[in-house]
Amino acid sequence: MENSLGLLPNASDILFPEEPSPSIIHQTFWTIALIIDCLVFLLGITGNGLVIWVTGFRMTRTVTTVLFLNLASADFAFTAILPFVIISTILQSHWPFGCVFLLTLISLDRCVSVLWPVWARNHCTPARAAMAAVGAWIFALAISFPIVIFQTTDTEDGKTFCYSDLDPWNEAGADEALYDALAESRLWSLVLSRFFLGFVIPLVIISVCYALIAARLCSGMKMVKSSRPFKVLTAVVAAFFLCWLPHHVMSMITVSVYQQPHLEHLLPSLSPLSSSLVFLNSCLNPLLYVFIGRDFRERLLRTLPAALERAFSEESGPKGITGSSQLYN
Repeated sequence: MENSLGLLPNASDILFPEEPSPSIIHQTFWTIALIIDCLVFLLGITGNGLVIWVTGFRMTRTVTTVLFLNLASADFAFTAILPFVIISTILQSHWPFGCVFLLTLISLDRCVSVLWPVWARNHCTPARAAMAAVGAWIFALAISFPIVIFQTTDTEDGKTFCYSDLDPWNEAGADEALYDALAESRLWSLVLSRFFLGFVIPLVIISVCYALIAARLCSGMKMVKSSRPFKVLTAVVAAFFLCWLPHHVMSMITVSVYQQPHLEHLLPSLSPLSSSLVFLNSCLNPLLYVFIGRDFRERLLRTLPAALERAFSEESGPKGITGSSQLYN
């Protein structure tokens, strides 16, 4: 027994709903989402590829450049799958946990650099940053594995669709009531684990890091000219959570209206846009790297590689104030 309800509505439900027929609003939202996906792919591949080139091949290895290199790699990989999403019109089944975990690592690095600068200089090395980044990737893959288990395909009228089979081991047999209970329970488990592990807990850690930094500065620590990575990180973290919050809200609404047909038909109109907003986040980061911090006009006068190098440089303050001690401009 199978069920086509995933964590977001399937492309088959969006494009070929049985009842009601697609509304003008739904078709408009779907078209807008498709256009956004195409633009995100072009900007994301170009921008993140440039960031990877600059941080990976043009700049000296530091903790900051290593972590931002991994973040750009995660964004690059995420946007690289967009052609398959566009072609197959599947707006789900991909989960870049690596992005939020890498943002959490960067926030922890900034926090440690402010609170314990001497210890940070001695212990926070590029090699250890690389090891931490690898750990984040492994943890992300481990958390994503349950989602892979429930994904399967089905062919109908010559078309192959990807959907979530919430009973892959056929535990419910022919008992529809048991299947519905099992499916709803597993949907809630997947949605809540994604929400807390991939959103709430990283948000709490990042918020605590920012609060500690603010408290240290307000306690009388001399305001020094900061490194740009802190400003860039602030913008990147804000963009990430603003872009991902609608996705999590939609996921929980989807599970909440499970087995309620009078409400389920409302979801396909909004799901494409919330999915596209997630993809949009992966192409915003390179733009934030270039344009956050200094005067916009000044940035435009430089080449993009030079602007990116300045964004990640930890030597933006006056002489004698370098590295991780420069945290606010």
